[in-house]
Amino acid sequence: MTACTTPTAPDAAPSAPPAVTPTAPPEATPTETPGADAGEPTCETIIPSTTAADFRSLGWTVQTEAFRVGATELSGGIQCKWGDSSVTSDRIQMFGWAPIEADAVQDAVDELVASGWKREDGSDGLIYVTENPDWAIGKDADGYGITYLFGDDWVKIADTKQSLVLVEWPPAQR
Repeated sequence: MTACTTPTAPDAAPSAPPAVTPTAPPEATPTETPGADAGEPTCETIIPSTTAADFRSLGWTVQTEAFRVGATELSGGIQCKWGDSSVTSDRIQMFGWAPIEADAVQDAVDELVASGWKREDGSDGLIYVTENPDWAIGKDADGYGITYLFGDDWVKIADTKQSLVLVEWPPAQR
């Protein structure tokens, strides 16, 4: 299973803020936490809106689930399975994102590896953990099935390693 669309280009750099006149109130200062004003992640907001629209144009619906790493549910996260619910099929697209405490990342990675998943350290310091290729139902062009991507305080999941690029949450990461 591969993504149906290619990722969209990042948004253009914001234009200069408007000039403030002496009678105008000052502009709000930005928050220190990226994505803090973005609200809660949803199945329509963790992937590009064009991708969600493409899925809907195919007649696909989304099933929302709690985000889990192994047996551990991560609160504040979401896992989404997009597909045609009118037929029984293994043709789905899966995306998810969750916050994770920095000290819990290694425990989560260790749990997956102990269950037979494969760990790869990215050159960017991120950790990829993918299902054993012998178990994978759907694989990307490089042979990767379901894959987790761990950052310092977040984790993403997609049905293939290539599809991880579509998970764009929080918005400040885009």
